Amino acid sequence: MNGTSSGRGRKIVLWRHGQTAWNLERRFQGTTDIELTETGRSQARRAARLLGALEPDAIIASDLVRARDTAAELAAVTGLEVTADPGLRETYAGSWQGLTHEEILERHGEQYAAWKRGEPVRRGGGELETDVADRAAPVVARHADKLPERGTLVVVSHGGTIRTTIGRLLGLDSRHWEALGGLSNCCWSVLGEGARGWRLLEHNAGTLPEPVLGDDD
Repeated sequence: MNGTSSGRGRKIVLWRHGQTAWNLERRFQGTTDIELTETGRSQARRAARLLGALEPDAIIASDLVRARDTAAELAAVTGLEVTADPGLRETYAGSWQGLTHEEILERHGEQYAAWKRGEPVRRGGGELETDVADRAAPVVARHADKLPERGTLVVVSHGGTIRTTIGRLLGLDSRHWEALGGLSNCCWSVLGEGARGWRLLEHNAGTLPEPVLGDDD
């Protein structure tokens, strides 16, 4: 991606939205527009207080309500406006959307197993993970390119979209994206700009990063 090796010390914080009722039911959300629970709103308020301390320069978010409402809590703390972009939506998963984990296994077991093996699968007839990266990663890169030196961009999105975006920005082969574990509700990952491109500094974090003191900083 453009500008990732300029040595300007920029950071990208990729923040997953707060809890929804479908998260609790282990129901596949995809692009279905599900609101935060009260717990999800509380999670977003707590996380926003922490992320506000990073003094971000810009906030972008998926246009789905669970991401927009999460981002709004950080906007309230920082005074920044949120730029919503449909390119940051969760993976569209067709007939899987609205089904519980158990229902997916029962109705689409072979497709699910193939996906878990790392094969390119259009879950429920929807998007490939590479399709998601194709639309989401350029949005993130474009906004990161606008950051000042040592600036910070906060991206409020969804677990699957964040994983594929991280994989793409790190230059990982799509077969290895599954090696990045999932994100808990309202946790985040941090990419930092190094001499050779983006580096994964934090993953599934819920506290502010500590400086790396040692031989591999």
